[in-house]
Amino acid sequence: MKEKIQHPVRMLTLAVVAGAFIGLTGCATTGQLEELQNKHNADVASAKADAAAAKQAADAANAKANDALRVADEANRRSMDTESKIDRMFKKAMHK
Repeated sequence: MKEKIQHPVRMLTLAVVAGAFIGLTGCATTGQLEELQNKHNADVASAKADAAAAKQAADAANAKANDALRVADEANRRSMDTESKIDRMFKKAMHK
């Protein structure tokens, strides 16, 4: 009967050792985790830099659009002034 008990104990011991070996070899090392964290931090920093550059480009485009709107408003004002002058000249010519 002692042999029957030893066989399951031996199998259990072998299973525990095999499980521990598989578990420990499948785990990432501290160095691997640090490397992954560093890569993640670099990716985050790169994304932040890209976002800042995109914001700067958008701000510059917005400023140019505002300048173009100001120029268009000025051109429209001048056009309306010219139209008013032409209208007055036409009316003046028609009254003579």
